[in-house]
Amino acid sequence: MAKPLYHAPADCPVCGDELIVTRKGCLTCGTELAGEFASCSFCSLDQADHELLKVFLGSRGNLREVEKHLQVSYPTARARLDAVLAKLGYLPASGDDDAGPSEDDPAPTGGVSASPREQILARVAKGELAPDVAARLIASL
Repeated sequence: MAKPLYHAPADCPVCGDELIVTRKGCLTCGTELAGEFASCSFCSLDQADHELLKVFLGSRGNLREVEKHLQVSYPTARARLDAVLAKLGYLPASGDDDAGPSEDDPAPTGGVSASPREQILARVAKGELAPDVAARLIASL
């Protein structure tokens, strides 16, 4: 039985700076390489972010399917995707949120306010809040 592989942290637990990969190894033959290797931008994403991307890609970019699979509202699915895009450095173009609802967006909720979690995710999507700060806020809810 193969040993489980663990997801390495992206940030230093001591100072919080970005970690780099300095050693790679082969599980089959034991060969090891040492040096400074670039990390991929997806390495800093957590398991929930990876799941969201898998569902999004598997549904060929259909947010309605993401909404159904994750059992969340459309605005939450969109906010979660925007938060992942922000973590990857792909923020929505400025002014997109000012354009009003698109044809894919649901109708306004008639004055029903979003949950605190949805409000935090919306702030991340707009670039008003850093993803790590948002994660701490959501964890404290």
